[in-house]
Amino acid sequence: MRTLNRQDLIDLVDGAAIFSAGGGGDPEAGYKIVKELSSHKIPVKIVDPSEVPGGAKVVNFACVGATTTIDYDSEAAVKTLRVLEEYANFQAFAVIPVELGGFNTLAAVDVAARCGIPVVDADGAGRAVPEVHLKVYTIDDIPLTPMTVADIHAENIVLVKETRDARAAERIARILAAEWEHSAYTARRILNAEQVRTSPVQRSLSKAMKIGKILRETKDPVKNVLEETEGCKLFEGVVNFAEKETKGGFTFVTVRLEGSGKFAGKTFEFKAKNEVLIAYRNGKLAAIAPDIITPVHPKTGKCITAEKIVRGQQLAVLGLPAPEKWRTSKGLELWRDVLRRSGISEEYVPIERLTP
Repeated sequence: MRTLNRQDLIDLVDGAAIFSAGGGGDPEAGYKIVKELSSHKIPVKIVDPSEVPGGAKVVNFACVGATTTIDYDSEAAVKTLRVLEEYANFQAFAVIPVELGGFNTLAAVDVAARCGIPVVDADGAGRAVPEVHLKVYTIDDIPLTPMTVADIHAENIVLVKETRDARAAERIARILAAEWEHSAYTARRILNAEQVRTSPVQRSLSKAMKIGKILRETKDPVKNVLEETEGCKLFEGVVNFAEKETKGGFTFVTVRLEGSGKFAGKTFEFKAKNEVLIAYRNGKLAAIAPDIITPVHPKTGKCITAEKIVRGQQLAVLGLPAPEKWRTSKGLELWRDVLRRSGISEEYVPIERLTP
């Protein structure tokens, strides 16, 4: 176990956002959490999955809802976790983020720090994902419930004791989020020590902090990030169309670009449901989830979340391979269901087979 300093946390925001596929919440909200923790001198401790002791319980925490409406109340977030502890009669040893994203990862870090417990160096997806059940835990048949769902100030808290399956839990959380101005907190999936060591994506926070450091220190951050992640640049150009709509607890975004540099004369389009799910270059498939499609600033390499993209903006779009668990038959089946319900019929092709 070690303590993270302010720079570690800023690097975590920037690095986690690279794996967010343009979702995972606004990094500016992540920076605000870092500022609050630092100004109040609240220590942030991180523990390796291998160091979680037998008999310990670890809780997943995240915000759920549309990416355009994220607000945050630390006290309410902590209360969401405490209600789950009271109901299930346990005390959390640590908190684990459900995904990697510039805001959502830091929300879990914040709850852990304010509860005086560590955050686990792992997460439930190795990227940001658009639906609650879309986690590697579902592949491993780890129950999502019991789950607490709270509004932004925890004035309403719903305890979900049990559901038919993980997707049913997603629908409950999403409907509540939509009712509560498209945003809610959730504490769910109580893991034991063995599950922490085997199910989530291991040491992903350390990986994200390393990426954040590369963005901060290197002269060509896009190139160096792609080398570190074994990814590729899918496109670079100028946005000539950007449309977004918030409904049903999601933010839907469509973006089109005209190419520049080596992509001059080419076109690019991507579609997001909170996270970017699919991209086309010159009308042909360029990348598809679960592989990670992240729009970034072409010079700094920092993520620009999908809902903040506007016409006239210069963008580079990175393609990163998904964690291996998502490329298994069960992982791909989970994603296929989400893609179909999002109006996407293309079958998965690994990004390395689609590289320009």
